[in-house]
Amino acid sequence: MSKYYIGIDIGSTCAKTVILGKDERVLLRLLQPTGWSSVDTAEAIRRQLAEEGFPIEEGTVAATGYGRVSVPYADKRVTEITCHGKGACWVYGAADLTVIDIGGQDTKIIQVQKGAVADFLMNDKCSAGTGRFLEIMANTLAVRPEELCRLAARGGGASISSMCTVFAESEVISLIGRGEKRENIAFAVVDSIVKKVASQAGRLCQGSAALCLTGGLCEYPYLRQSLSQALGHPVQTAADGRYAGALGAALSARAMESPS
Repeated sequence: MSKYYIGIDIGSTCAKTVILGKDERVLLRLLQPTGWSSVDTAEAIRRQLAEEGFPIEEGTVAATGYGRVSVPYADKRVTEITCHGKGACWVYGAADLTVIDIGGQDTKIIQVQKGAVADFLMNDKCSAGTGRFLEIMANTLAVRPEELCRLAARGGGASISSMCTVFAESEVISLIGRGEKRENIAFAVVDSIVKKVASQAGRLCQGSAALCLTGGLCEYPYLRQSLSQALGHPVQTAADGRYAGALGAALSARAMESPS
């Protein structure tokens, strides 16, 4: 019998690890950059878990995320859609909800009914409307992504028309060249992300009992507020929203031992 359940979510930008105890209490959370090699990241996680007193040999491990195939010690590999749905239900304490996961390279909209994924949409063909888009634009403005969102809350009046990251960056550079205020450009960047996500999420969010945000961007209040306004429905966030995928993986590991 396992002493604990380990969920590892290796995303394109960050790797999240959560350990759940027998009572589903969170025993440990880890967050680290994925780096260029998911294999190296998985090995770094294994070493860190051992240092923290949670050797993988004493637990059951489930991996998710685009790097899940690079976790050689995983007992199970689970899709991101399943894990984010399962993890969001745990985080938000609801069995019926729509999850908006703005990841590093894609955006997932997941409709969950009675605790199971009923439908989903995913944008993985273009980085527009993702964390990577925000990161690129923040670099262009010489600020951190979280600072860009804070600036955006004080801005307005500017817009970015292109949905392509490369062309949108050119628009930002043009706005800078024209002397537009940085907060107004930041507003245009966040507004572009929100419009893209809202357009993608529209159908699955209609009539949803709860809209919940997961992924790294759930920690940015202004983005959440703007998305709530665009969707005409409050979007919830929670401290563990960023770890939803890893939590879902840990719950999947637990289910291997206790199917009920």
